[in-house]
Amino acid sequence: MANDTHAEAEAIIDEYVRPLVEADGGRIRLVEVAGSKITVELSGLCLGCPGRPYTLEHVVQRALRSKLGDSVIVDVRGGEAVD
Repeated sequence: MANDTHAEAEAIIDEYVRPLVEADGGRIRLVEVAGSKITVELSGLCLGCPGRPYTLEHVVQRALRSKLGDSVIVDVRGGEAVD
């Protein structure tokens, strides 16, 4: 089951999130799926960007929750969780 969720999360990030993040010079990588917690890593111009919290909540989390359910919590490796 976790592998299915990992594959689904990766597909959602590839299709909906990565193009937006990369358009602004950032990069995103799926690190881990553990239950409803999905950990990503942001790099490139995302590091230190003042829009990072917005991107996490309104782009990453919204895309994942719309496809995987409202219980998804996005955590950032080396950063903050978004509930």
